[in-house]
Formats: sequence, structure tokens, C-alpha cells
Amino acid sequence: MLAENLELIETIGLNLFFAFIFIFIGLSVHDVMTKNDVPKMGRMVVYLVLFLGCAGFIAKGIIQLVWESQGVG
Repeated sequence: MLAENLELIETIGLNLFFAFIFIFIGLSVHDVMTKNDVPKMGRMVVYLVLFLGCAGFIAKGIIQLVWESQGVG
């Protein structure tokens, strides 16, 4: 049973790894900006860039899921 679902387990583990990495990056960036008294506009730009990076990975996952369900990939 484990050998049959190994690809699914690897996919879930990799997605969780990316989620934790993005969370840790966000927390460390927040800490650095708080300690260095960054202006509000700068914080918004940094958080926007971080969000767009996360959104890119989410979009990639959705596109990959749709393509694989249609037999393209």
C-alpha cells in the first residue's frame, strides 16, 4: 500500500515543505522590518512581493492539477 501511494505522499510532503518555507520567510522578513522600523509603504511592497511568490506556486499547482486531469501532462 505504501509503495502504491508513494508519489502522493511525496507530493503532499513537498507542498507542506513549501508552505512552511514561505511561512518562515514571512516571519523572518516581518521580524527584520519590525526591528529596523521600516515605513508602512515599504512593508506593503515587501508583503505584496512575498504574496505574489506564494500565489505563483499556488497557480502552478492548480495549472498542473488541471493539465494532469485532462491528460496533457
